Amino acid sequence: MKLLKGLKHSFTSKILVTVFVLTSFFQMNCHTKNHEDKNALMATYPWKQDVIIDKNYVAQVKAIQRIEIRAFEKGYLTHIYMDEGKIVKKGQKLFQVMPMLVTAQYEKAKAEYESTQIEYENTEKLFKENVVSQTELSLIKARLKKNKAAMELAQVHLNLATVTAPFSGITDRLQVRLGSLVEEGTLLTTISDISKLWVYFNVSEKDYLNFSNARRSGDKPLKVKFLMANGEYFNQEGNADTIEGEFDSETGTIPFRATFPNPERLLRHGETGNVVIKENLKEALLIPQKATFEVLDKRYVYTISSKGKLKSTEIKVSHEIPHLFVVESGITDSDIILLEGLGKVHDGDTVKFNIETRENVMKSFELQAH
Repeated sequence: MKLLKGLKHSFTSKILVTVFVLTSFFQMNCHTKNHEDKNALMATYPWKQDVIIDKNYVAQVKAIQRIEIRAFEKGYLTHIYMDEGKIVKKGQKLFQVMPMLVTAQYEKAKAEYESTQIEYENTEKLFKENVVSQTELSLIKARLKKNKAAMELAQVHLNLATVTAPFSGITDRLQVRLGSLVEEGTLLTTISDISKLWVYFNVSEKDYLNFSNARRSGDKPLKVKFLMANGEYFNQEGNADTIEGEFDSETGTIPFRATFPNPERLLRHGETGNVVIKENLKEALLIPQKATFEVLDKRYVYTISSKGKLKSTEIKVSHEIPHLFVVESGITDSDIILLEGLGKVHDGDTVKFNIETRENVMKSFELQAH
């Protein structure tokens, strides 16, 4: 009986020991697994998606009309009817030059015309009374026409002493002051019509072909925006309606011209900024920006093999959008790329990793934004 009890006790003890060992092994195994999962790095696949990007081009603003206002006659500047940087209307007086010789020439021509007019009227009366011949009357009539033409020419020169605006626009700096002696051709000021503006910018051959194809398919002018020097967008949209005929062989670009309405006269001739054109990229290959690193101005990602081995792979980025890069070459959507811990690993390391879905990657950007 005692022997039976001892056997039972021994058997029970062995069972307890076995259970303890198995339990310990299971806990250790679970702990090891959790430890491995905790140390696994996040990775993801590049993905393809249609995106709309903004392309910026350095641009120069030009008025649709801009001319220099110059003096037509020599003389003293007696009146200035405008101010710098003000809007003037077509035909509005700008300057008055008092010519020294033209005034006297006009008065002389006028007096000669009036004298000849009197002489013609008297001769005509005598002709009717058969006192003078037809030839004498014709000679005086011809002289009258000549003197009239001379007076009208002198009047034209006198009128040119009053300088008026050839079109409505905005004036520039005054180049002369009241009382100045001006010569024929002296620059007085400049006037610009900025009701509309021409904005010039250069695009590459690739962009030219893309924009041209887009215009042909849609049969609509290319819509553009203008980013001003203060970082704000101009409140009017423009049309890129003109393309010059030749590429620059040195730069590989071709000039475009966009027309912008400028009803508030906010933009001025000579300003600079950026023309912004939206481009739709079909099936663009995207990766998170945080999955890349730079070495000597080149951009790389870590691709991961099926066995977890890292390889430093150079990529070419074509465009940058918030949180993402558009990849032109270097990887495909079937490659696995490392998403985090790039500073803790090296080329050739073997790592454990977990694949993160595109949806979760995009959600993480939204969380970062908040």
